[in-house]
Formats: sequence, structure tokens, C-alpha cells
Amino acid sequence: MHNIALSWRQAAVLTVALAVMYLWLRVAASSMARKVAPFAREACVIAGLYSLWQLAGELSVTGTAGAIGRAEWIERVEHDLWLPTESSVQHLLTDHPLLTQGANLYYASMHFGALFVFLIWLFVRHRPSYPPVRTTLALTTLVCLLIQLVPVAPPRLLSGYVDTAAQYGQSVYSLGFGADELSAMPSVHVAWAVLIAWYAARLSSSRWRWIGAAHAVLTVLVVVSTANHWWLDGIVAVLVLATCAWARAAAAVLVRRFIDPREPAPVHVPARREGALPDPQR
Repeated sequence: MHNIALSWRQAAVLTVALAVMYLWLRVAASSMARKVAPFAREACVIAGLYSLWQLAGELSVTGTAGAIGRAEWIERVEHDLWLPTESSVQHLLTDHPLLTQGANLYYASMHFGALFVFLIWLFVRHRPSYPPVRTTLALTTLVCLLIQLVPVAPPRLLSGYVDTAAQYGQSVYSLGFGADELSAMPSVHVAWAVLIAWYAARLSSSRWRWIGAAHAVLTVLVVVSTANHWWLDGIVAVLVLATCAWARAAAAVLVRRFIDPREPAPVHVPARREGALPDPQR
């Protein structure tokens, strides 16, 4: 599979172009331009996050020597925690070529595809909820990228596991031991999928909201069965997401209290009964 993903430089150029477009639309006189401006702004944010994600993969090349050792440590920890081995999950998939190729395609395409569809739905149908969800997404992605600066090899680069994407010529990674292949911990795939599932279930009452939950479950199974991630990659990603969501909510409460503090409660003065003695201080 040819890797059609943008490099971090190309994504950075796209980010700048979208920022310029947004500024131009903001000062444009037409009402249509002002309506389109928010879309350009949000596209700029997503492109910027993507650029940082790609850049983190290249920066992790500074410590590739320890990536295999860290992966072997994760494997031992998972064994101590009695988690099922990734290879056992792989065996359920590799005997079925069509399922394996479908899992490879899901890994390659649905990571960004599902997120873009979710953000468009959120922006169009639940506009008031878009800013906090977008902020949580940005914080989660940035924290994941910071952690990924310490490179960790995925299971498929260790003996005993099958690189299913390479087996069928569907790999989205460059040939060889590329740095972008060592950003396994934590799994941004899992973080984004769980974010979609959580907010779709919270914000919508439609039965279609469970598509988000199905996507999250499929994503976890796909990243493990294709040996692109360890179980702990997903567990840590969910912990990062929960922490960032809590931090954003707490910060929002503090900002509201600082900008718009509540009026102090009035002091209650009991009414004088008829015939009562006058107030001596009057």
C-alpha cells in the first residue's frame, strides 16, 4: 500500500494555508465567508495536530536503540498482569486472509476517517459541545505525542509476531526501521476511538450513536491483532484521555469562576414584628 499520508512539513504548510484562509474569511464582507470561517479554523487546528503527530515520529529517532528493550519490558509486564498475549489474538485473524486484509485497511483508513466524520457531525449537530471536545482531543493528542518521544517498538517488530500489513503489501510505513514505527506507546488510535465512542454516546440519543462504541471495540481489536500496538498502549491512551478530559473540565470551572464570579449571597435580615422594640442602633 502506498503511503499517501502527508509528512509533517506538508501538514505544516497546510496548517499555515488554512490559518491564512481563516483570517481572510474573518475580514471578508460576505455573510457566506463568515459562515465558512469556523470550518477553516477547525480544519487548521486538526492539520496542526496532524503535523505535530508526524513530527513526533521523526523526533523519536534520537533514541531508537532502546525501543526494542522497552517493548520487551511491556511484554513482560502484560504477562505479569495476566493479559492475553497479542500473538494469541493474532492467531484468530491470520488464518483468514480476507479478515486480515480488512483489519489492515481499517487500521490504515479509519483512524483519521472516523475522527473527521465525528468532528463534522459534532460541529454541525452539537456546536455548543464542539469547543470542549475539540480541546480535550487536542490535549490528549499532545500528551500522547510527548510520551511518544520515548520510542517503543510495536509487537510486529519483535520475533513471535506477524507484521500483517507487510505480509499483504498494505503497510503504511516506510521501508526499514523507520522512526515513525516506534511511536507505539501510547496508542493514539485507541485514544481517538474511545473519545469518539464516549462523546457520541453522551451527546446523542440516536441509536446510531453506538457506531462510536463499535468503532472503539474494533479499533482495539485491530491494533492488537495486526501487531501494531500492545494492550498497554491502549490502556495508557485511555488513562491519558480521561486525565485530559478531567483537566479541561476543571480548568473550565476555574476560568468561569475567575471571569464571572458569582454575586455574594445577600445577608438575611429578619423582618421586624409589629410592636417590637425599635432597633437601638437606629
